[in-house]
Amino acid sequence: MKKKHIGSNLDTLLKEESLLEHSTAIAVKRVIAWQIEREMEKQKLSKTLMAKKMHTSRAALNRLLDESDTSLTLITLASAATALGKIIKFELKAA
Repeated sequence: MKKKHIGSNLDTLLKEESLLEHSTAIAVKRVIAWQIEREMEKQKLSKTLMAKKMHTSRAALNRLLDESDTSLTLITLASAATALGKIIKFELKAA
C-alpha cells in the first residue's frame, strides 16, 4: 500500500484534509490568549479588574482567554489591547 502523505509537509496534509484554516485559527488564538495572560500577570491584573478595564464581563474575558474558542471579535481584541496599554499589529505574508 502506497502511503499518500510520505514526504509531504504538515500544511499540505492539513489542507488536503480541510483542516488548515481551523488549525491556523487555533494556533493564532493560543498565541493571543498567551500574550494577554502574560501581560496581565506582568501588570498584576486580576481577571475581574481586566474585565472592568475592558468594560465587559468576566465571562467575556474568559472566552477571550480560552485557547480553543476561536470566535474572537476585533472589538474584544482591541478592548483588551487598550486595557493593557498596547496596540494590535497584524501582518499578512505570502504563503
